[in-house]
Amino acid sequence: MSRFVRPSKYRHVFGNRSKVNYENAKISGSAWDTDLVTASGKYIAVNWQVSGGGAFAVLPSFSPFTPPPQDGFPTKLPDILPLARGHTAPVLDTAWSPFDDNFVVSGGEDGKIFLWNIEDSIFEGWGDDGWAPSDIAPVGKLNAGGRKVGQVIFHPAAESLLTSASGDHLVRVWDIKSNQDAPIIQLTGHGDSIQSIAWNAVGTTLATTCRDRKLRLFDPRAGTEAVRVTDGHGGIKGSRVVWLGDRDRIATTGFSRMSDRQLSLWDTTGLTNLETISLDSSAGIIIPFFAEGNDVLFLSGKGDGNIRYYEFEGDQFHFLNEYKTSEPQRGIGFIPRRSLEVNQNEIARAYKLANNGVEPLSFIVPRKAEAFQADIFPPANSIEPALTAAEWLSGKTARPKVVDLETQATSVNNTPIRAAASKAATPAAAPSPSPSPAPKEEPKAAPKAEPETPKEPTPAPTPPKAATPPPAAVSRASEPPKEEAKSLEIAQPDDSEDDEPKVAAAATVAAVAGAGAGAVAASSVAKCK
Repeated sequence: MSRFVRPSKYRHVFGNRSKVNYENAKISGSAWDTDLVTASGKYIAVNWQVSGGGAFAVLPSFSPFTPPPQDGFPTKLPDILPLARGHTAPVLDTAWSPFDDNFVVSGGEDGKIFLWNIEDSIFEGWGDDGWAPSDIAPVGKLNAGGRKVGQVIFHPAAESLLTSASGDHLVRVWDIKSNQDAPIIQLTGHGDSIQSIAWNAVGTTLATTCRDRKLRLFDPRAGTEAVRVTDGHGGIKGSRVVWLGDRDRIATTGFSRMSDRQLSLWDTTGLTNLETISLDSSAGIIIPFFAEGNDVLFLSGKGDGNIRYYEFEGDQFHFLNEYKTSEPQRGIGFIPRRSLEVNQNEIARAYKLANNGVEPLSFIVPRKAEAFQADIFPPANSIEPALTAAEWLSGKTARPKVVDLETQATSVNNTPIRAAASKAATPAAAPSPSPSPAPKEEPKAAPKAEPETPKEPTPAPTPPKAATPPPAAVSRASEPPKEEAKSLEIAQPDDSEDDEPKVAAAATVAAVAGAGAGAVAASSVAKCK
């Protein structure tokens, strides 16, 4: 076993639970695989258990560091409270707009998608005498084919673009501001129920998992069929997918054929499996969340009392720690990074549903310094969209705008967007064994200067001089393995360009050695005379 510990800024991350929770929550008992709770920077939405129809509750969010946002706001929820009502069957999923903390959509078992705008005024007077709850009415509705809508997510960069997955095995992309009750794009090819959908960081590629055990990638603007398909996890139970930040890597959670829970890493350029970790044999579906900017992956299993977290580095998942409680979670939802409390070194915050409560839970990097920690708080996606729906549909691509978490200044992310075609060539060569022998060949090339020196009768002084170049070659050969993923792009061009200097160096060494040997021979002749 290695004595060395891998250095990490997040090795000692710990979970901090709030002393104040929402109590008396009537959480939905639907058997559908859903997170049950989602969060914006201001509110949380909880799928609610009601008699007849479907609804969800909207509650003000608060952190473990602060009390509820309004004086007198009840943390023990009343039996009757304002609900977002409109569905005629249970609500299965909700999603908050990344560009408006008051705008939320819901998908239901009735095959409908409802749009909601949450007014801050609805929370005035809660807990006061004579307070009369008033339900929240939708501001729009979309018909998703009459089959249950199991997943809804927003586009990460373009305003008003919504994506949904339905029981008719179709993925639909909607422009919710177009006032059209029809999707602008419809993706096909799934052989069974769609279990999870996720956009990449710039919103060009959509990944899906399905009950037919396939993992698919779509380019929605290029066509309705998947551009890549591969076998996913062997079990048919719920599988989830999440993009690992601004990379061509995704992570999936699922079950093996033997019902073991698994975590897998995939290269999306060829949709090849890079790593699969067997977690345990529990039955609960695992909900993954990736803290972009910190490269920490959180795994929360339904029915588990613990939350595992891993750091993604060097194309591997490195286990960091786990947060443990005796209360199993029924669902969990994380807030946007732009809403974290950076003065508390909070790198992630979740709202955990346990029993009949809603518990805020923060994950913190312990540090003594009180100043802003720039190394763990890079800019986060801002609340300003980078594109309109029409611009995205016309083929334009842009990174989400970012906000500085120290100054709150918003700016455009100018990092170049890598083209899919250029990425495809890299992974094809990455698994090739060619990078491995390359470092071994360089040390062998330099000693070619040695065979010329023994031609003279007195080669003793020359081997030390001839041995001078090889250490430089050895050090170059040891560099590429430090970053294998880039070795083909960086190491190979450098090696080809350095061939002439190496030959010249070898010739120089040989010339010096020959000159030295000639001088010795001349001296011997002089002595004989």
